[in-house]
Amino acid sequence: MGEKSSIYSVSSLPITVESVTTSFEYPGDIEDIDRSKAGSSFYAYWNIVCAICGIGILGLPQALSRGGWGAVALLLVTWWMTTYSAIIVVRCLYHPRHQKKRLSSFTAVAEEAFGKIGAYLLFFFQAWIVLGGPVLFVVLCGNSMNELCEGTVGEIGRVPWTIIFSAIVAVPFVFFKTMKDMGWTSVFGTVGISVIILICVIMSGIDSPRVSPTVTHNNVVWEGFPVALSSISLSFGASVLYPNIEASMKRPQDWTITITASIGTCALLYIMCAVAGYYAYGDSVLNPVYYSMNSDVLLKICLAIMVTNGIVSAPIYLVSFTIECEEKMNITVERWGRFRERLLRFGFRILTIVFCGVIGCTVPYFNNLMALFGAIGYCSTTFLFPVLCYWRLTGIRNKPIYILAWDSLIILFGIVGTVFGTWFAVEDLIAAFENDK
Repeated sequence: MGEKSSIYSVSSLPITVESVTTSFEYPGDIEDIDRSKAGSSFYAYWNIVCAICGIGILGLPQALSRGGWGAVALLLVTWWMTTYSAIIVVRCLYHPRHQKKRLSSFTAVAEEAFGKIGAYLLFFFQAWIVLGGPVLFVVLCGNSMNELCEGTVGEIGRVPWTIIFSAIVAVPFVFFKTMKDMGWTSVFGTVGISVIILICVIMSGIDSPRVSPTVTHNNVVWEGFPVALSSISLSFGASVLYPNIEASMKRPQDWTITITASIGTCALLYIMCAVAGYYAYGDSVLNPVYYSMNSDVLLKICLAIMVTNGIVSAPIYLVSFTIECEEKMNITVERWGRFRERLLRFGFRILTIVFCGVIGCTVPYFNNLMALFGAIGYCSTTFLFPVLCYWRLTGIRNKPIYILAWDSLIILFGIVGTVFGTWFAVEDLIAAFENDK
């Protein structure tokens, strides 16, 4: 039996979120999960940073090109909103309505708040993230490997490389059972993406004088804000992963400072990359931004690092998805025995990675896929569900008016990003297919 969850002191919250979280404390009578084999908060920090700070960051300069310099405000507000949402999602785990133990997942939170319909809806949106993220990785890395091998016998085509990359990702995904096992891989992934960001920022400064006469910028492009918001949400969103990551922590009381530090680290890198890339390349900036650089050597380096980052990052999403599915299907050692449990788990995970690989081979439009996944999956699970579940599980009347106003603004962002972002992303995807005919 696990230890009891502790009382989380509101006074310990960072100043950046304290003003909007002072109305709730974790209840102390909720039975926690067994954390005897859990890892450190340091591993959780790296898991979060690696999961968030991935391919989404390289599309932020183009997100600014969609919304103009005004989209920087969207980036900042999204930073604060996602930090707040991450805190209340985990708090919802410890505030069940019908039981006295910690909820196991974000889907369980939605079910506790809104019944089976809420669980099914969240699982639908969650699938766009935990499966859509790996699809983006296999598309990008398949393209990257083919470019790296250009002019050699290794230039076998995008589709074969996408299949090979999916097979490589399958190795850690199939054999690493829990999020704790992914901790060491996250460190390598985060270091890799940080190197890419550093290269892009430095090259933006070098390229800026050369391209500045031909570059155009916009202050605000209102009609581009929904698509910009969906791309930014994809860069910050990982709410569906947080319950599993928090469950892998030996000290859950460190969650607030861990998530604040993790998202803050990503936000600083995002601002650097987005502003530098848009300033240097303007409205013509590409996604990923390193395709706009005037250096073939550095481009090759970025492509190689991105492939490595994909290998260690994609399994984080996939493991989070399969952990929940395996729990619902009751694939456990207690029920099936060690051999059959492993056989069933391996089989299910192999089918999952095959599904992602097939989608990656048939829908190669990286930019459009990123906008679509961001709008449908990330906007809904980052902005809408956390606040609605928080209200349902903890009440509305017990919250100050400024918290309700802040929560309402988050919901508005979620509606705009989900509805209009999806609309524009689907239009762009249809146009991309038609142009290839």
